[in-house]
Amino acid sequence: MPLDATGGGGNGGRSARNVLGGPLAACSYGPVTGFFRDGTCRTCAEDHGSHTVCAVMTAGFLAYSRAAGNDLSTPLPQFGFPGLKPGDRWCLCAPRWQQALEAGHAPGVVLQATEHGALAWCRLEDLRTQAADEEM
Repeated sequence: MPLDATGGGGNGGRSARNVLGGPLAACSYGPVTGFFRDGTCRTCAEDHGSHTVCAVMTAGFLAYSRAAGNDLSTPLPQFGFPGLKPGDRWCLCAPRWQQALEAGHAPGVVLQATEHGALAWCRLEDLRTQAADEEM
């Protein structure tokens, strides 16, 4: 993902924006998510995975992710990771979300909490097809 010199996801140091052009909403504080573990799907130059898609976990996606080599279900208390369950929100790597979409296992997306940098990997139309209706 192309990033600017400020490490702000290409937004020139301005507040993070969502894929709809508005201010980036929080994704989850329980469990606390995000590259910065601040509840938001903000990104920076060090975030090589582009953890920008606020996804609502499903059993199907969690099984798919485990089979693809990224077990998000198993708790890792030594890292403060509780393990995810269906219904949890989590900042996913945009390329992984796109891969899951193409495989037919994409989880729902909270558009207001999905950072605009996700658009380097995912089409807005695709994200909209998986839009979650819930509000925080």
